[in-house]
Amino acid sequence: MLVLTRLSQVLIDRSIAATNVIMGWFDQMMAQPNLNCICIKWGTLYPTEHVNRLFRAVLRNTERPVNFFCMTEDAVGLDPHIKVLPLVDQPFEPRMRAAQKTATKKNGALRKIAMFRPGLLGDIDGPVLAFDIDILITGNLDEMADYAPCKVAMRGPFTNRSEPPTYGEGSVIKFEPKHHAFLYDEMANDPEGSVKMCKGSEQTYTSTLATQNEAIALYPDAWIVSFKFHCRPKRPMNLFVPPKLPKDARIVCFHGRPKVDEALEGFKSNPFHLTRPAQWISDNWR
Repeated sequence: MLVLTRLSQVLIDRSIAATNVIMGWFDQMMAQPNLNCICIKWGTLYPTEHVNRLFRAVLRNTERPVNFFCMTEDAVGLDPHIKVLPLVDQPFEPRMRAAQKTATKKNGALRKIAMFRPGLLGDIDGPVLAFDIDILITGNLDEMADYAPCKVAMRGPFTNRSEPPTYGEGSVIKFEPKHHAFLYDEMANDPEGSVKMCKGSEQTYTSTLATQNEAIALYPDAWIVSFKFHCRPKRPMNLFVPPKLPKDARIVCFHGRPKVDEALEGFKSNPFHLTRPAQWISDNWR
């Protein structure tokens, strides 16, 4: 009987200890600030599943509860845990589009400025990570959200030959609604002047305004990389050697071709512009 009593006490003690561990983990999770993320999808260039994959990648790369928003005119097929924001024309868009007709960049990316609209995310005024859909998340995002409080955070230009010139890359932008309403208000107040200033480029617009307002901070280059410039081997080694993921990369940007799914399978635009299959993409894009 004494043995059974001691065994029962041991089991009770272990159960209490396990419960305390679980409750401690739960309390720690509840004490964490939310990770707030947003993307925008219009048209048919990227399928809905790309947004779902982006959402799942966010969940895999944070220790925090997630608020994930998608601005879109077509929410069919989106994961039900994604918070949908209707994508409608902003009051300034007719004038903005008219100005873009004579701009260097005419691909419509200035629609992304709608993500900066004050009040869009309700009472959220802390850090928000704005993602392009054509990225691959490969590392922890929490430090990116906490980086440079009260600043707009972007990665510096991938090259010094970008046209129009830019202070930062726009594939990932950390902003805080409480401090950065100027990212929306400037375009709303002067669409023609804003488009002329940035030559139709969203990343030039965002990074220039942040710089002018002394509100820009640059992420470490190693955190955000270009698939073309930092993963794919230089010619002629690209013909034989598969792309590699830099060890400190948290975001891989796929600007132009190949897109994420093309890089996974391998891509060939001509005999010399060839990309070997990058199998590591499948671990991060699912």
